[in-house]
Amino acid sequence: MDELRWTADTLLAEQLDRPILVVAFRGLFNAAGSATSAVEWLVERLDSAEVGDVDPETFFDFTQERPIVGFDGSGTRQVHWPSNRVLAVRTPDGQRDLVLVSGVEPHLRWRTFAEALRTAATRTRSQLVVTLGSMSGMSPHTRPPAVTASSANRDLADRLGLDRPSYQGPTGLVGVLTDTLDQAGMPVISLRVSVPYYLPESPNPKATRSLLRRFEQVSGVDTAFADLDGPASEWQLRVDEAVAGDAEVTAHVHRLESQVDRSEDLMPSGDDLAAELEAFLRDQDQRLPPGGEAPDEDPADPSAEPNKE
Repeated sequence: MDELRWTADTLLAEQLDRPILVVAFRGLFNAAGSATSAVEWLVERLDSAEVGDVDPETFFDFTQERPIVGFDGSGTRQVHWPSNRVLAVRTPDGQRDLVLVSGVEPHLRWRTFAEALRTAATRTRSQLVVTLGSMSGMSPHTRPPAVTASSANRDLADRLGLDRPSYQGPTGLVGVLTDTLDQAGMPVISLRVSVPYYLPESPNPKATRSLLRRFEQVSGVDTAFADLDGPASEWQLRVDEAVAGDAEVTAHVHRLESQVDRSEDLMPSGDDLAAELEAFLRDQDQRLPPGGEAPDEDPADPSAEPNKE
């Protein structure tokens, strides 16, 4: 489709090893920028190359998401439009390669945009799609941020111990994308990290670390999330100092800590998750007809949106 523009490097995208398509968008479900920061972290630390993008012209209201004018290194004036890039990533040691899509949630034509991403997944032979998101929630800043992992595919959810989406109501682009991929028979996992609602909207390396850690557990791809230990600790110290000056907020944080400490993380170990995912995808490959697309094994309930996203 015309909206999806491939570069001369598209051959690279078609030669990736068992790739996983990972998407995150700046917008409503990117609290503290944690989801897009996770993708940027992967881009900076892995061998990546841009292989395409989605033409912004028909998807944005430019009075809401204005292009930026600036100058390049040679002094030439340029206009930079809202971008949704497609990057191919080579991973080391026989891990699954990645296709990364990160940018700005569009304002218009969500179905067409979702179809463009489905085409990107098909063109790159991606075997799984993982959506990353972050939402304001009841997670205290003193504890590891909670990450919810879910899938509308019953078999995939059962094998990996993931939640099954139950939300009904207004949704966002990721909800539309998940539905589009479900109908095409492509498995999708949604990872969403909770960030403290009582903090101002600012970068949260602790939430980004948790999101990367959970993605590594599910996919088996090394994300180097531990390199964020230092920035996450520094962030928490700054928040501790700010909260200490407000007795009411401090008491509320203690109540949230008690709630979190009583809950149990029943997520299987990282090795178990990665092994189950590989087994699931092998089964998917065996079910594919020669030259055909995956069948709709587990169509989503039409009365329920896949996610609150």
